[in-house]
Amino acid sequence: MNLLIALMVIVPILCALFLNLLHKRDRTIKVVTVLLALALPALPLLANYGLHYFGGYAPLVENPTLSANLPSMITGTALNTFHPAITYSFQSAQQLFVFILGLVALLAIFVSLFETRRPSGVYAYMMFMGVAAVTAVILTDDIFNLYVFFEIAALATVGIVLVSNIKGNYETALKYMIMGSIAAPLLLLGIALLLGVTGNVNITDIIYSLKNGLVDPQNPVLLMACGLIIFGWLYGSGLPPFHTIKSAIYSKALPSGAALIQTFSVFIFVALGIIILRIFSYLPFSQWVILGVSLLAMILGITMAILQTDLKRMIGFLAVGELGYIGIGLGLSTAYGITAGLFQAVNEAMITALLFLGFGVVLYQTGVSDTRKLGGMMVKNPLVALMVLLAGFAMAGVPPLNAFQSKLMLIQGSIKAGLPELGVIMILLSIVTFMTFMKAFHAVYLRPQPVDLEIKNEKIPKATLIAMLVLLGVCLIFGLFPQIATSYLQPLATSLAGGML
Repeated sequence: MNLLIALMVIVPILCALFLNLLHKRDRTIKVVTVLLALALPALPLLANYGLHYFGGYAPLVENPTLSANLPSMITGTALNTFHPAITYSFQSAQQLFVFILGLVALLAIFVSLFETRRPSGVYAYMMFMGVAAVTAVILTDDIFNLYVFFEIAALATVGIVLVSNIKGNYETALKYMIMGSIAAPLLLLGIALLLGVTGNVNITDIIYSLKNGLVDPQNPVLLMACGLIIFGWLYGSGLPPFHTIKSAIYSKALPSGAALIQTFSVFIFVALGIIILRIFSYLPFSQWVILGVSLLAMILGITMAILQTDLKRMIGFLAVGELGYIGIGLGLSTAYGITAGLFQAVNEAMITALLFLGFGVVLYQTGVSDTRKLGGMMVKNPLVALMVLLAGFAMAGVPPLNAFQSKLMLIQGSIKAGLPELGVIMILLSIVTFMTFMKAFHAVYLRPQPVDLEIKNEKIPKATLIAMLVLLGVCLIFGLFPQIATSYLQPLATSLAGGML
């Protein structure tokens, strides 16, 4: 039992509940929120690898052979019976994911305290609850527990949008909830079908039942369960057909909220994608479904981004396209490809957060996000302009920044997997991404300032500059030394590729 694993979920929940009690106490909210947020990236660094059980059954009789094949999960000899316990697994990949989630959350929360004149304890509550929910999704080995926190993350996302007080946010949040009222029950139905066929909601138990003939893997109910879970995966991460509403959600949140919501999307995408690979890897079409959806997300995301004049909508659609690269890595189903996809997920979370915060400075200073009405911002904030430019280079895969390394690995992985066409497509789409970003960058920073553009806030909050510098520094470190990240991800990728988990 490793209590720190549980605290990674419990602490942000307690922080959220405490901050929700603070109203009209601006200084108190700022100090307490920053102190509490520091725990988010610290806890995964302090915790030891291992398992934590809630309501628990520990492994029954240790089986050395099975333990070798299931290094990060529960093992035992009597897994054909229903077990009510919830298991959290914490290994090197989860450590990196939770750390990056906590880092982005810390910086987003830090920036949010200076985005508005009166910081809201309710806003911090929503952000902490979202972090707790996504952390649980990353750690859990119980698919029903995953669904519960999946829903909490969706509600926290809606809450962040509502508290942002941006024009049109209520309508957008309502649309997202209506779509969720369809997609989430379908995900739950898929989980119920798995429970009905296998008698378990513990993911490792389900896999054990399938691999050892306790359940017929060709059961058509399992096929239906796979389809329903994939549909829920598309909704949670914002892949087609939910890409339009997801990008709208980003545009109706404050920049700090949009940065954090996108991080939620990335890690929910990864967590559910890993579960689909683990449970349904024996289905030959599962790989092609992931590849097909990911390729469609890349094309649609970048195509829609080209047409946008709103900065946050443009970044939102580019983010959807970048999720496709992650899916390509998972869909390749090789150790190298999966490592590249997971590395791309880590990079995507930081780069998109950096872009949201950077362009958020423009919104903070002018109150305008329409590129047709902007210009001349290079003169007003050259340092921010430089960091935004580097973030755009990183997203497009320009060396020596981090996404160059992950995208190069994805191209190499697709060639090794006998799918060089995917590599060509990724190169072409990266070029289009670069052109789309540079078009927006020129409109905002390089062309002359319109006469009617009013600068409402000359001074940029230092919190935003610090957050951007931290994110850019990590992007540069991972670009120059990619092995720092990939060494954490390779054990999980190897296990997934070998069908061991």
